[in-house]
Amino acid sequence: MFRIGFGYDVHQLVAGRPLCIGGIEIPHDKGSLGHSDGDALIHAICDALLGAACLKDIGHHFPDTSNVFKGIDSKILLKRTIGILHENGYSVGNIDSTICLQNPKIKDYIDKMQAVLAETMNISVDQVSIKATTTEKLGFVGHEEGIAVYAIALINN
Repeated sequence: MFRIGFGYDVHQLVAGRPLCIGGIEIPHDKGSLGHSDGDALIHAICDALLGAACLKDIGHHFPDTSNVFKGIDSKILLKRTIGILHENGYSVGNIDSTICLQNPKIKDYIDKMQAVLAETMNISVDQVSIKATTTEKLGFVGHEEGIAVYAIALINN
């Protein structure tokens, strides 16, 4: 049986934090504010995967009220999410995601993100689609106040 899940995440961009997207650090003067490393792409993917399996959300499994997850590398959360899926009899079919970010431009980093995420999930690169867009300077993304990410996951058992 195939199941589809949707994930969405937003993080504020602030000075003095690294910009982690898709498991890599991207040079920029602002980074994602968050309890973990603030990787909005990984967080949206985790929510899409968990949602597809009807296993609640990332906040349920990895609460931002727990010091265990303070500053954690989000790739660890993604690995644990994949473990939860496997424990429940599911495997990843594919991921499709869209990153909404005005600056920096990230098209040159997408291939590396795909490789890192595929390795983290133990799937092939062609199962991980990452697209990027701006919001044409509109809203919090366009004003460079934050990043938003959408993700869809197909899983099967």
